[in-house]
Amino acid sequence: MAKEIVVLRYGHRVKRDERVSTHCCLVARAFGAKKIIIIGERDEGIEQSVNKLCERWGGPFEVSFSDSWRNELKKLKENGFTVVHLTMYGKPIQKVIDEIRKHDKIVVIIGSKKVEIGVYEESDYNVAITKQPHSEIAALAVFLDWYFQGKELEKKFANAKIVLTEKDEKPKRRKVAS
Repeated sequence: MAKEIVVLRYGHRVKRDERVSTHCCLVARAFGAKKIIIIGERDEGIEQSVNKLCERWGGPFEVSFSDSWRNELKKLKENGFTVVHLTMYGKPIQKVIDEIRKHDKIVVIIGSKKVEIGVYEESDYNVAITKQPHSEIAALAVFLDWYFQGKELEKKFANAKIVLTEKDEKPKRRKVAS
């Protein structure tokens, strides 16, 4: 069975989090997740950016929005997903990753604003990437890399119009319209 990862981005605020949430989408897609569910205000700019990216660089990758993390988590759990919450307060990744890898369907929760205690309680695993303050983008990348043991770094994306190869060590010069 193929591994299925869904990322749940907790607490998105349009004016404050657009760029960071977009980067969470980019990392989730590039590192092997199938979908991101953004909890908070709907942001069509993120959807458009990710859809354009998938058209050029391949896909599929899905972005959806919801106003209830509880409802989304309930649906995912009913569909057999194991819940992994990335936080400074959890067990170190190096101590739990082998156990987590036994699960084929994972929902990874990453925060934006302060995460309420219910998220910790509903999670099967609260995982610390480090016990220091850090970015949810970095935490997601590190978790997915550890989960897939580096295999996602060689992932090929279907229907890609742009594919970089080992020969592409430097960007090519492009003419800039004046």
